[in-house]
Amino acid sequence: MPELHLIPKSELERVRRAEVDRDARLGLLADMCRANALVAVKRAGSGHLGSSFSALDLVVHLLYEELNVADVGFDSPDRDVFFSSKGHDVPGLYAALVGLGAVSSEQLLRLRRLGGLDGHPDIGIAGVEANSGSLGMGISKGRGVAWAKRHLGRGGLVVVMTGDGELQEGQNWEAVQAAAQERLGRLWVVVDRNELQSDKPTEEILALGDLEAKLGAFGWQVRTCDGHDHAALAEAFADFRAGDDSPKALVARTIKGRGVSFMEHPAALAEGGGTYRWHAGAPDDESFARAYRELVDRIDAKLRELGMDGLVTEPIAPVETGSSAALEGEPESGAGTRATVTDEYVVDAYGQALLELAPAHAELVVLDADLASDCRVRAFELAYPDRFVECGIAEQDMVSQASGLALAGLLPVCHSFACFLSTRPNEQIYNQATEKTKVVYVGTLAGLVPGGPGHSHQSVRDIATLASVPGLILIEPSCEAETALATEFALTQARGSVYLRLVSIPCQIPYTLPDDYEFVEGRGVALTEGSDAVLIGYGPVLLPQAVEAARLLRERGIGLKVVNLPWLNRIDSQWLRETVDGARVLVTLDNHYVWGGQGEWLLSQVSRLGLAPPPRGVPLGVREIPACGTNDEVLAYHGLDVAGLVKAIGAFAPART
Repeated sequence: MPELHLIPKSELERVRRAEVDRDARLGLLADMCRANALVAVKRAGSGHLGSSFSALDLVVHLLYEELNVADVGFDSPDRDVFFSSKGHDVPGLYAALVGLGAVSSEQLLRLRRLGGLDGHPDIGIAGVEANSGSLGMGISKGRGVAWAKRHLGRGGLVVVMTGDGELQEGQNWEAVQAAAQERLGRLWVVVDRNELQSDKPTEEILALGDLEAKLGAFGWQVRTCDGHDHAALAEAFADFRAGDDSPKALVARTIKGRGVSFMEHPAALAEGGGTYRWHAGAPDDESFARAYRELVDRIDAKLRELGMDGLVTEPIAPVETGSSAALEGEPESGAGTRATVTDEYVVDAYGQALLELAPAHAELVVLDADLASDCRVRAFELAYPDRFVECGIAEQDMVSQASGLALAGLLPVCHSFACFLSTRPNEQIYNQATEKTKVVYVGTLAGLVPGGPGHSHQSVRDIATLASVPGLILIEPSCEAETALATEFALTQARGSVYLRLVSIPCQIPYTLPDDYEFVEGRGVALTEGSDAVLIGYGPVLLPQAVEAARLLRERGIGLKVVNLPWLNRIDSQWLRETVDGARVLVTLDNHYVWGGQGEWLLSQVSRLGLAPPPRGVPLGVREIPACGTNDEVLAYHGLDVAGLVKAIGAFAPART
């Protein structure tokens, strides 16, 4: 980690209050916030820079110039309300809030740390007006706040920023239509039109066309301008204030990665061979140093050009390091790199298995919701472009299209993050099940970690939402080898639909599957031996914790049998009886809420076996909204790291005397 410096709040205040040209002042403040956001993301080890940088001129102009929160504060019922629907641009918002005193510099340096600032907005943080990050909800939320202000007789505007790719979500257009019907003139939407999604151009993923004409057709007052030109922004917002009671929309043309030359679109897109690499993740040391130097040198030069003293920065203490590099993987979006060559990476194994199976299965068609790199289907897209369908950020549409493909005799495989694939199109998945066709659903980024993105991206309720879908088999493999077996089962052996739940971080696996291991529906395999307690779990995040916990418990005289059961809603009753009979304690371990997870269902199955005496059931898993932080911090907070498991199991399975 290189030496890091932060621009202190005093410097931001000095520029805010300087009697210099307004547009130059706001441009300076935006660059100062970019520099601090860059430092925060580097220190955190993950985050989103490209869209934070594209939005920062807009955020600074609104919070520091156009809206009233700097004067009336964030507690006033008559304040102007601003929030970003896309949410992942929150490092820029936090940096701007430092200048207003709502967020401290110390908090900014704890981005994506337990007890610090969440990786996506949360209203528990001062100055954050709405939880976002699950795309497509913001205009509807803004509509609700604007309606409430009018109903309660309160003052203030409501300004919602959206991404352009985010407008592929259908809920936005429901809200646009309704806001016009309700004549919510104090609702403004600002579209950060940077023309890039996670790693490819918006028009290539799913073309948005003429946004101005579309919004205008719904009855909105629409303007468009350069989103980095503060004079043009001021003119557009003045026009909005003088307008009628129609809701207002500004399509702000921006540049993704604005402020750092090698991160700016379109140059960065060309350099990346057609993909954009700065959407998410912390830059490497060399890239960070180049970006930071470019920003601070420009800020310092501009200050002196305006007749002000040069820039002052403050060094910050080195970042603390975690103890488990095995769980510190790549960010939640973006191509990233593997942590070490010894790690196992189930999403990579899935992508490879998909490619190997494709030649023999011409009926296989892959559908993606703008996450081809993250879901490891980019290689399939390149190899079989005629069998790849990019649906954009529109999960409901994707699943319903897959249903149509299945009705026509094809084998569709749908991809997105588990938190979105299991919930947004849940009704569509159920509808497909009623048709008794076959679709394979692949949800990546499953489970509690990575913990940095926060609760909007931590998928800990997908088992509960999908387990009751008739005929749908849920599977989470424990390692790369089992991932290949699970993929083959889903595509070639399963008669009905399958949900593959995949962890998206590299994990060090302290076990190997037996050479004669067979992937049989409803059956698992013991990873350790022990006669005092049985632990049944799944997946490459928590099973390694359990195996290490078994070793430590053995030293205390407690024999823990750790069993890998990749089937989340299927069980072979005879195998289960043989596995748990005679155990005093049965621990279930869920990388999910305990409610509706594998464990709750499994304990109900054990109760039907008629064992005498039955084992005592101990369900372990997530019991509250997931914490945000490093992976080590999050697992420890929820008692699901090695120490937590040893403590919990030891309390229920005392050593034999």
